[in-house]
Amino acid sequence: MRSIDQSFYKSKTWGQCRAAYAKAFPLCEECLKRGVIKPVEIVHHKIELTPDNVNDPAIAYGFDNLESVCRDCHNKIHFSDTTTEKRWEFNDKGELIVKE
Repeated sequence: MRSIDQSFYKSKTWGQCRAAYAKAFPLCEECLKRGVIKPVEIVHHKIELTPDNVNDPAIAYGFDNLESVCRDCHNKIHFSDTTTEKRWEFNDKGELIVKE
């Protein structure tokens, strides 16, 4: 679970910002780096929101801190760790496999 109040993601301001960003960047930006075209499903914060920065407009709503991603790329961003042994893998369908 996120470390911020979920009311942020339900706010009208975030909804408008998310919609504007998705309209400007309608394709997954991570997939595009690999030459794959997939539609945006999630507008991701590059710098994760925290109680300390959620009220900073540049972090919460700034286009420089946002990225359009598909669900698979969003899961890879949040559920893979390249600095230590991976605890998560994805099957052929892009579904998360949690390793013990």
